[in-house]
Amino acid sequence: MAKITYVEFGGKEHVIDVASGLTVMEGARDNGVPGIEADCGGACACSTCHVYVDEAWREKVGSPTPMEEDMLDFGFDVRPNSRLSCQIKVTDALDGLIVRVPEKQF
Repeated sequence: MAKITYVEFGGKEHVIDVASGLTVMEGARDNGVPGIEADCGGACACSTCHVYVDEAWREKVGSPTPMEEDMLDFGFDVRPNSRLSCQIKVTDALDGLIVRVPEKQF
């Protein structure tokens, strides 16, 4: 289990315990975090679960795969710390992870 902080664009925080084995997107979806739409359900076929990984966590979360990078091309305001939350598997090592939701999703 990992405690993940989701920060909405306006700054409101949602601190959620997410079970290991789920994805960061599933934790958001299952707990009604606004701004993470997850239209494709986690198939890496859209960019509606785009998040910004806090700089302190970028190395632990890892880099996007080439397929994820292709989908991020469709995201809004993509940055070096952008990831699709459906592609980040939750492990105990991610306890304390902070992700921020962009202003909007495409």
